[in-house]
Amino acid sequence: MANGLGIIGNCSYAALLDRGSVEWLCWPRPDSSFVFGALLDRQRGGAFVVEGVGAEEITQEYLENTNVLRTTFTGPGGSFELIDFAPRFAQYGRHYKPLMLVRILRRVDGEPRVRIRCRPVYDYGAVETRSWRASNHIEYTDLPAPVRLTTNVPLSYLEEERPFLLERDHHVVLTWGEPLEAGLEETAERFLERTVDYWRQWVKGTRTPRDYQREVIRSALVLKLHQYEDTGALLAATTTSLPEHPGSGRTWDYRYCWLRDAYFTLNALERLGSNDEMERFLVYLRNLGEESAGMLQPVYTISGGDRAPEREIEALAGYRGEKPVRVGNQAFEHVQNDVYGEMILAVSRLFLDARFAGEVPPSTALDLVSQLLEQIEVRLEDPDAGPWELRGMRKLHGFTVLAHWAGAQRAAEVASVLGDAALEARAGALRQRAGSILDGRFWDDELGALTQAADEPHLDAAMLLAVQLGFLEADDPRAERHVDTIREQLRINGDLLQRYRAPDDFGRPVAAFTVCSFWLAEALALLGRHEEGRALFDHLLTLHNGLGLYSEDILPETYEQTGNFPQTYSHVGLINAAFRLSRRWE
Repeated sequence: MANGLGIIGNCSYAALLDRGSVEWLCWPRPDSSFVFGALLDRQRGGAFVVEGVGAEEITQEYLENTNVLRTTFTGPGGSFELIDFAPRFAQYGRHYKPLMLVRILRRVDGEPRVRIRCRPVYDYGAVETRSWRASNHIEYTDLPAPVRLTTNVPLSYLEEERPFLLERDHHVVLTWGEPLEAGLEETAERFLERTVDYWRQWVKGTRTPRDYQREVIRSALVLKLHQYEDTGALLAATTTSLPEHPGSGRTWDYRYCWLRDAYFTLNALERLGSNDEMERFLVYLRNLGEESAGMLQPVYTISGGDRAPEREIEALAGYRGEKPVRVGNQAFEHVQNDVYGEMILAVSRLFLDARFAGEVPPSTALDLVSQLLEQIEVRLEDPDAGPWELRGMRKLHGFTVLAHWAGAQRAAEVASVLGDAALEARAGALRQRAGSILDGRFWDDELGALTQAADEPHLDAAMLLAVQLGFLEADDPRAERHVDTIREQLRINGDLLQRYRAPDDFGRPVAAFTVCSFWLAEALALLGRHEEGRALFDHLLTLHNGLGLYSEDILPETYEQTGNFPQTYSHVGLINAAFRLSRRWE
C-alpha cells in the first residue's frame, strides 16, 4: 500500500508524494486536517498533482543524503524532472522551517508537456476551497489561514488545468499563512541549495555503523522528519487510517506520540549521535512527567495534550475503500501500565548521562523517579490493554511486567548514582517482585518461552525484548529457547513475525508487524548468532518500498507494505538492529 510513496518535510510538517502527486499533507500541524488527502479519498481529498502528459516512465529517488525528492518523467515528447522539498536551513541562529512546499520543474530534453492541478480542501474534505487570482499567484480561501500558490507557470493553465510545454524551468511555491514575498525563482533555487546543504551536513553529523550505512542514513532522515521540532515530540507515523491489512477494520490515527516507543527511539538517537534530537525529546517527556505528577497515559498529542477523541469520518472513502477513516485515537483513554517503566528508562538519561549534567536538580530527578516507581508498585499486577492496545479485554500482560522490571532496575541505578539509599532499596525490591512474577506466571517451561499474558500459553513478539532489556541475558539457558520458540510459533512466510496469533477485538491478525522482525534480528545478535541475524536482516532490507521506507506492517503473501506510513518504530527497529549486527569500525 505504501509502495511508491516518498516523504519530505522540515520538522514543522511532512508530506507524502507519489510520482508527482501530493498524496498527503496536513497543515498547520502534522495532526491537523489534511489540505491534500487523496491517499484516503480521490474525490474529496483534494489534489496537488504535477503530471507528465503522455509519460511512459516515471521514476522517484532522493537526492543523496537528503529529504529532497526527485521525480523524473519520460515520454515521447521529452523528459523533465520535478524536485519537491520543504525548506529547512539555519538562519539567524534558528532553523527556518516554514509551512511551505516548493516544487521545481526542470526540462531535461525534448519538449515535454505538463499539467498541474491544485485543489486544496480542509476539515478532512468537508471544506472545498474557493480561489481568486492576483498578478502572480492564486489565493485559496475558506481555510483557517491564507493558502497561496506563487508561480511563474501561466495562471490560466493552472486555473483551467490545461497542459503546457515545459520550455524552461518553472517554480511553484505553496504556502500556509505567511506567503512568499521575495523573488520566486531566486528564492526557490536558493532554498533548494540551502536545504540540500542542511540535510547533508546533518547526515555528516550522525554516526553510522560500518555496514548498512545507506539504510541507516535513510531511516535516520525519516526519524528526524517525525520529530515535531516545536515541542520535541516524536510522531508514530505521518498518516491516519491506512489499514493493517485489507478488510481488517484496523485503521488507526498514528499522528501522536506514544510513550512506549520512547526508550527504543532514544536508543536509536543515541546510536546515531543525534544529541539535539534526543535532548528535545527528553525535554518533551520531562514536561509530561512533571505535569502529570507521575500519572501517565500511553499517548499524548505532539503539544503534550492528553485528549484526542476518536471519531470516524463517514464521508471519506478510505484508502482503497478500506473504512473506517479515524481521526483521534481511543488509546488516549486506555490503561497501559507499561508506560511507567518505559518513562523511567527514557528520562533516566537526563540523570545518568554526564552530557546532561546540571539539566535537572537531583531532588527533582529523585521526585520524578519516585513518583513513577510508586505507580509501578500500585499497578504491578493490574491487568491492562497491553502493548498492542486491546480494546475489549484486559489482562496482566507479560510486556507490562517486563517494563515494570526494567523500570525498577533503572530506578535503582538512578537512586544509587544520586545517593538515595532508601529509593535504591525500594526499587531493588520492586525489581525482584516483578522478576518473580515473570518467572512464576509467564515462563512456560513446556513452551520454552515467556508468554503474552499471565497463566496463558499464547506468545507475543514483544516479549523478544526480554533479551534486549536484559531480563533474559545471553548466558541464561532460557534465552535461546525463548527466542527460538517465538520465532517458530509467530513466523509467517520465512522469518516475518506476527505480533501474536491469539484472536483480539478484530479477529486473528493477518499481517506481519515490521518492527517485530527487526527485534528478532537484534535478539539473535545479542545471543551471539550473528550470521542468522544478518541473514534475516539482509532479507528485511529487500522489503522496503523502493525508497528505503517502511510502514507498520507487511503482507506475508506479497510483501506489500500496509498500515500507517512511514512508521517511526519500524525505522527505529532497523537502526537499532543495524548497529547490533554491523562489524565494528575498529
